Amino acid sequence: MDLEEFAALRAEFAVRGWHRKATGAVVAELLFSFAVCITGYVMFLACESRLWAWLGMAISTYGMLGVVTNTHTSTHNGTSDKKWVNDLLSYLGYPLFANLSLTYWRNAHITIHHAAPNVMGIDDDHDFMPWFVTTEAEMRKTRGLARFYYRHVQKYFFPMILWIHVFLRQKSSWVFLTKALLDPTRRRRAHWLDLLAMSLYWVAWIGVPCLFVPFSDALLAATVRIAFLGYPLFAVLAPAHYPHEAGCVRRGEWPKDFLALQTCTTINFRTGLLGGFVCSGLQYQIEHHLFPNYSHVYYKRMSPHVRAFCERMGYPYRTMGWGEALLKIFAIFARPKPVAPDLETLHDDLQGRSPAAAEESAA
Repeated sequence: MDLEEFAALRAEFAVRGWHRKATGAVVAELLFSFAVCITGYVMFLACESRLWAWLGMAISTYGMLGVVTNTHTSTHNGTSDKKWVNDLLSYLGYPLFANLSLTYWRNAHITIHHAAPNVMGIDDDHDFMPWFVTTEAEMRKTRGLARFYYRHVQKYFFPMILWIHVFLRQKSSWVFLTKALLDPTRRRRAHWLDLLAMSLYWVAWIGVPCLFVPFSDALLAATVRIAFLGYPLFAVLAPAHYPHEAGCVRRGEWPKDFLALQTCTTINFRTGLLGGFVCSGLQYQIEHHLFPNYSHVYYKRMSPHVRAFCERMGYPYRTMGWGEALLKIFAIFARPKPVAPDLETLHDDLQGRSPAAAEESAA
């Protein structure tokens, strides 16, 4: 019955035209973000004043974040009806622009994460071991000094090292791509294209600037731009699945319910005009998880309909302010998240129907 209602919602969106790819709008946003990024980057390289140079890097980071989040839509084939257009923009935005492997991203994010968000043992977005624990199950396995660190120190240490966020994704990208290329049973044409784009990254962001500035300055700029991206990219990607309100569930043979899994493990967050533009629809994560191949420019208009559907069908639909969501991200390092044994228990907990939820409410 629920899937029939969901099909009816999808049909309603089709009548409104929201299933059509908004290619022009998405590409226009991409070009604007690209122009902002390059303008700021040139300022950083060219300005003798340190104040103007670092202002340029801040401007460039805003544009760079816009490029990365906009490219996310293309990786889901949400920009165009033509696959080659989505692929081209995806290769430009991830491997060439940020040195992030597209084949790695599609495996980790689209194949795994979207199929099993916050399912521990499958989706590894919460897995920071051995450096940090984020769930009660991980905490219970610790002893001695390790437990002291996780319980009292990690909450202060984690925010200090977020600047390495994108560097770690780059490392994972190269490891994944190298293993795929070395394995004849896995190696595909897409991996070779990925390697080409990943290699051209160094030409674009170090080789070309070396025509105008010393190598050391070009290398410094390329390193700084990735470090600057770490915090804002985490601030866009993490609020949807990290706060306690975005539940976690243990891997198992429990009955699969697509709608319950996506809504129980995901929350939305509110942004202003500038934040909304640079998020490229990622603040509407529930809409994105239910309709991943839609152009993100429609999510705002879809949101009231999706909320009404969830409320009518008994699925959670949570939205919080961006600042609140960011604070709650870091709260999981002070108070790790519980992991539900199965999806039904998680759903009941969120709806306040389980014995545990009732006891907590009474307390």
